[in-house]
Amino acid sequence: MRVAAIQMASGSIISGNLLEAEKIIAEAVDDGAGMIVLPENFGMIGVKQEDVVEFKEKPGQGPLQDFLAEQSAKHKVIIAGGTIPMQSDDDNRYRNSLLVYNQSGECVAQYDKIHLFDVSLPDADESYQESAVIEPGNQVVVVDVGGLKLGLAICYDLRFPELFRILVEKGAEVILLPSSFTAATGKAHWHTLLKARAIENLSFIVAPAQGGYHVNGRETYGHSLIVDPWGNVLDEIESGSGFAIADLNLSQQHTIRERFPVLLHRKFFKCE
Repeated sequence: MRVAAIQMASGSIISGNLLEAEKIIAEAVDDGAGMIVLPENFGMIGVKQEDVVEFKEKPGQGPLQDFLAEQSAKHKVIIAGGTIPMQSDDDNRYRNSLLVYNQSGECVAQYDKIHLFDVSLPDADESYQESAVIEPGNQVVVVDVGGLKLGLAICYDLRFPELFRILVEKGAEVILLPSSFTAATGKAHWHTLLKARAIENLSFIVAPAQGGYHVNGRETYGHSLIVDPWGNVLDEIESGSGFAIADLNLSQQHTIRERFPVLLHRKFFKCE
């Protein structure tokens, strides 16, 4: 499977972001991609985080879901829709959701971001409180589509290795991680964490990202990556809009897991 990780610098106008995404998707398909993964918040990054709440969608309804379904069916590719705001139990919050569409334009999975970015960055005048507007998910999701077993995670989830281990235990071969890493945390940790999660779990990781300056004054890190199970970067786009693209060799992955069976060597200890 040839997969593309799309990089954007999304703004506050959904229609403009979708035009940009449509253009890059077409370019990736022309380059042979059979699976497209969009970055976190590809459809909208508001001036204020509260702006997104009014655009949350009900399952099967809304312009962002319509766009993903239309693009996957049009190009006959798998599309993992970055994240979009989905309905939650709280009128003042939304679920930050990664939706996966098959080659027929059918939604086959939804993962709601579990770990929320509530932090103040050391040595930077930046603070974030995602839980103010996002309701966390509580389900680990692996989906089998197009012959691939995809484990789903989003951005800040990257810092919690236990989630990735559960994804692998549930059969994941490829882990998708649409992200919107800050420039400060990206420079410090992005490559290191992605390589670590890939190596620990002998899994491919496809990590599309936001990259650039946004209307809210924030800067995102970019550096969308595709990493193989040995920790090698197969492709990367450092800055600007575009995509990283690579072929995922699942046969090679299965050989590595057989000959280097670290996933079978785990020991578990009970904490007292």
